[in-house]
Amino acid sequence: MRVLSAAVLTMEAFVMGFAVLLAMGEHGGGALSIGGALAIALLICAGLMKYKIGWILGTGLQMAMIAYGTVVTPMYFMGALFAGLWISAFLVGRKGEAIRAELLRQIPLK
Repeated sequence: MRVLSAAVLTMEAFVMGFAVLLAMGEHGGGALSIGGALAIALLICAGLMKYKIGWILGTGLQMAMIAYGTVVTPMYFMGALFAGLWISAFLVGRKGEAIRAELLRQIPLK
């Protein structure tokens, strides 16, 4: 669960960096600063995924990615796509951790 969600956040940071490059020609420094700060926050949040605050911040950052669509219009679509990946990482990761825990219970300890 943690690995999948950290991977989603890391890829989101790259996409956000490219969105900032797209915004460079048309928007001012404020939009670029917000985009850069959002990209850095995504990377930091990927490192915080072992704590509960990482999940809370990650969910908030998903909403911020969608909201950045006001600056770069394709970010509405990309933000929604990554929000879907965020939800699926949570659900699939939970199942994967349950399977791993079951396999570890079956291994006899000596």
